[in-house]
Amino acid sequence: MKVVILAGGKGTRGKPYTDYFPKAMTPINAKPLIEYIVKYLDSHKFISEIIIVSDYNGLGGQVQNYLGELKTRSKLSFVQDSQSGTGGDLLHVSSKIKESEFILWFVDNLCAINLKEMWEQFKRKKSLACIATRSSRKEETGFAKVEDGIIQEFVEKPMMNLQMSECLGVYIISKSILRKIKEKSKKKDVNLSFDILQELSRDGKASSFDIGNCLWADVESPVFVERNQKMINSIIKQMKV
Repeated sequence: MKVVILAGGKGTRGKPYTDYFPKAMTPINAKPLIEYIVKYLDSHKFISEIIIVSDYNGLGGQVQNYLGELKTRSKLSFVQDSQSGTGGDLLHVSSKIKESEFILWFVDNLCAINLKEMWEQFKRKKSLACIATRSSRKEETGFAKVEDGIIQEFVEKPMMNLQMSECLGVYIISKSILRKIKEKSKKKDVNLSFDILQELSRDGKASSFDIGNCLWADVESPVFVERNQKMINSIIKQMKV
């Protein structure tokens, strides 16, 4: 199975840092974010190739220069960002995907997700897309239990059950979806979620893989890393990289 890592986003949430390096190169313990992701994916024997999509004519050149020195280099390939949305980027790399399904990983996601179990869920549900989700999360702020305007108890950063499952940035996708993207390719930007997956959900062809107690982080900036260092270190420990 192949993996497509989308690493070409502008990183607007990470400014001003992302004016100088892409979010894929966000430093975590003196290593860039993307190194942890690549090494984690490389640890799975069923993954044959890791395709990294970025703007190599711009800041993305830092990604290629850095990863070119890794021992996993033989599994890596680099494709220039198409500048046509998430769907457009997938269409752009379609010629490199021969298998019936592939993994899509957005580069700001850090998680030791069980990809084998997710793949099994994808096949069991006979879906065309399986999206990693979570139904609970640890909040970053404190909460209070209030009765009649009086605080009864303070709860610091509790684990909260969500009313709706939160979608994370890891997918397993059937290659047949690329045909659906091509049908909409006249649009300047084809958004995978709203233009493609929304339609699949109406037909019952989009499944969910709940990560359960597995930790997950949306690494948006160095500030986020600094504020959540303990959690990020725990994720890296779970990833065993």
